Amino acid sequence: MEGLYRALETASQALGRLDGVSTILPDASLLLYTYVRKEALLSSQIEGTQSSLSDLLLFEIDEAPGVPLDDVVEVSSYVAAMNRGIERVAEGMPISTRLLREMHGVLLARGRGATQQPGEFRRSQNWIGGTRPGNALFVPPPFERVPDLMSDLEKFIHAEKPVLPVLIRAGLAHVQFETINPSWTAMAVLADS
Repeated sequence: MEGLYRALETASQALGRLDGVSTILPDASLLLYTYVRKEALLSSQIEGTQSSLSDLLLFEIDEAPGVPLDDVVEVSSYVAAMNRGIERVAEGMPISTRLLREMHGVLLARGRGATQQPGEFRRSQNWIGGTRPGNALFVPPPFERVPDLMSDLEKFIHAEKPVLPVLIRAGLAHVQFETINPSWTAMAVLADS
């Protein structure tokens, strides 16, 4: 337990430093611009894309990236989904299943995911590793349970009790989100906010 408290203190201090730096930047939106792209790259790499920040920036200015176009479109879709979530939260929309589904719709609007029910909860069993659920490394809950589990997650995110430090709550929400929807890794960043 002591290690958890130490890690929480270290993370809180780092967030405090980041918040302090953001107040002295001439344009804090540049920090967000960079963060969103870095997170999109990391999330998409989990899914197997080979794009780099340079490739993404070239694509954004209509230049030819040095990797397959599908990979860069995938990362660009992650950026668009995260930006939609950030915009909607800034407008006052709460973190909710409605928002996550909207972001999922943006994420899968183009590229390889365009045929995979954009904006909808999954309608079939998925798994990570292996060739079937029986030999998989991880099998998430059955698709029939996803709506109720997402509703439970939304209630947890907005619950006033138990009183937990915000970073602990964010971490728990992230883990639960990934447990329910392991294929929605791009949206995990919102669960972290």
